[in-house]
Amino acid sequence: MGNRVILHSDCNCFYASVELLHHPELRGRPVAVGGDPESRHGIVLTADYTAKKYGVKTGMALWQARQVCPNITFLPPRMDLYLRFSRMAQEIYSDYTDLREPFGCDESWLDVTESATIKGDGMLIAKEISNRMKSELGITVSIGVSYNKIFAKLGSDYKKPDAITTMYRNEYREKAWKLPVGDLLYVGRSTNKKLANIGIRTIGDLANTDERILLSLLGKMGSVLKAFANGQDETPVKKENTHAQVKSIGNSTTTPRDLLNDEDVKIIIYILSESVAARLRENGFRCRTVEISIRENDLFSFTRQCKVKNATNITDEIAVEAFQLFRTNYDWRKPIRSIGVRGSDLVNDYYWEQIDLFSDVAHREKLMKMDQAVDDIRKRFGFYSIQRGLMLEDTNLSTVNAREEHTVHYPYHYS
Repeated sequence: MGNRVILHSDCNCFYASVELLHHPELRGRPVAVGGDPESRHGIVLTADYTAKKYGVKTGMALWQARQVCPNITFLPPRMDLYLRFSRMAQEIYSDYTDLREPFGCDESWLDVTESATIKGDGMLIAKEISNRMKSELGITVSIGVSYNKIFAKLGSDYKKPDAITTMYRNEYREKAWKLPVGDLLYVGRSTNKKLANIGIRTIGDLANTDERILLSLLGKMGSVLKAFANGQDETPVKKENTHAQVKSIGNSTTTPRDLLNDEDVKIIIYILSESVAARLRENGFRCRTVEISIRENDLFSFTRQCKVKNATNITDEIAVEAFQLFRTNYDWRKPIRSIGVRGSDLVNDYYWEQIDLFSDVAHREKLMKMDQAVDDIRKRFGFYSIQRGLMLEDTNLSTVNAREEHTVHYPYHYS
């Protein structure tokens, strides 16, 4: 593991960069992607560098972003477009290695150890990837080059945009140790605060702190972080197609009227499940966990989730699990105002799993073919060209357009 060549490639201001390809008239003006600009709610998912100069930050409410940057242009997120660019980036990376591990849709670790013997060292490969991303996709990346994943990630964060930074064994003390400890992967806000309370403010401070102190403060994670700060990370880069680039895909909606009984809820759950399953299929994912969120008309809310027997993107399977979760966990103490359905713990279509003897494989294949037929009809003739008979039970509720509330959730840093 000692002679590995690991890259971490991070697409700069990814959503905004992709949007600017489609809105060249906005170049040079502050732009942010996120929320719903018309209803003025939501948060900034990403901002371009022009907006960042004004103080616009990821996670900031749209109204806050407008305060610090009055002339900012907000664009609604188009997740399917970003996932398409993410897949094209992966196609470029695949020319160098099959050891590719996405970290969200805009970042990836690449183990190019084997390629380096043919294509040159890590720096040369990084330069080639950087040039191809600009010429083929029209976006820039920052790339870290190191001998492990932690320092490769630190390298990609070291200088932006459009930069390549090495973090080799003979230079990490000079480059990494002077950085704020919060820059180290897996040091989140809570951990950062605990470390600051005992005077640990840089990665170098962490690297040189007595391990017993860190163990008492953070438990086993204290030892792990100290090892990372000292460049001791042998975590392998996972092979391509073994996991998904996103954490979950979900839909939620505030209904046209309060929901008063199980049948009302069933209609909405099937509408939401259809949209979630279609998005999963469209992007080549299956989920292993189904989650529901319920908000009553007094705004009290809760979520529940369960593992599914087999990873799925079948509408009926997701809807049945979601409705069963609801019936098991809700007692109708209040009418319901809003419902969400989410598929999480995602895997790619390439994911292999053992089917048990009692699974009805033939029935599942029929459901898959039915879903695919519905997808094809809707692509040709529109969403409302085909609907379930269940929707005819309440034409008011069945007009809910779940597609407009589509959300995709990406990996986060642990704290």
